[in-house]
Amino acid sequence: MDFKNKTVLITGGCSGIGKIMGRKSLERGCSKLIMWDINEVGLLQTKEEFSKIGGEISTFKVDISNPDEIKITAQRVRTEVGTVDVLINNAGIVVGKYFHEHTHDQIEKSMHINANAPMHIALEFLPDMIRQNLGAVCNIASSAGLISNPKMSVYAASKWAVIGWGDSVRLEMEQLKKNVSVMTIMPFFINTGMFDGVKSKVLPILEPEKTSERIITAIEKETKMLAMPLPYWFIRLSQGILPIPVFDWVMKNVFGIYDTMKEFTGRK
Repeated sequence: MDFKNKTVLITGGCSGIGKIMGRKSLERGCSKLIMWDINEVGLLQTKEEFSKIGGEISTFKVDISNPDEIKITAQRVRTEVGTVDVLINNAGIVVGKYFHEHTHDQIEKSMHINANAPMHIALEFLPDMIRQNLGAVCNIASSAGLISNPKMSVYAASKWAVIGWGDSVRLEMEQLKKNVSVMTIMPFFINTGMFDGVKSKVLPILEPEKTSERIITAIEKETKMLAMPLPYWFIRLSQGILPIPVFDWVMKNVFGIYDTMKEFTGRK
């Protein structure tokens, strides 16, 4: 998918990798950038900052945990901006605590934003992509959707859901012979503030700029699945051939993954 002269919509677009991917989309020549976020001040600041790059920039304050707001805002996008060519489902939240310490509201919010919202948003824009036989849907999941981890149970559940749903839609587009690519991105922790306090024994905490570049490149190349830094095949192969106690031992003692959230504080 070539970004030149395309309309790109990014959720969580005024901070973290969402903001960086928006900038990179403009730098690659997208004609219209649409940013969704719940942070209205951040949206205005980002729009002003990006105005120097070029391209038409539209911002929409929306709480994507609310399906009604998604539907209303999507209709505004179609009316005020037009058809979306590239959708990047990026917005997400994390509650870093043991499962039994969660409240019902925290569970609901996490699942609504991380798992349900990407489906509701795609449902609004995918039909137009199918009709024009052109488009791309990029879902930012997480390596937590591949490997279980203490203090990430609900977050992991939401990301497992995104991986299963997104890759199923990819297969549907192929079965229907539509020129609509659907890709799933599964990064390790990214240094954006969302996972402040996380400690990694072996695997590097990913840098936002490089990670954003890899994601945008993956969209251009229509990569089906991208896990980083550990490749998707390595994780799945290890899970498939190692007995669970051995796999757990490797994840805990070799990679240190099971202890990464011990000092988690998150974004203030």
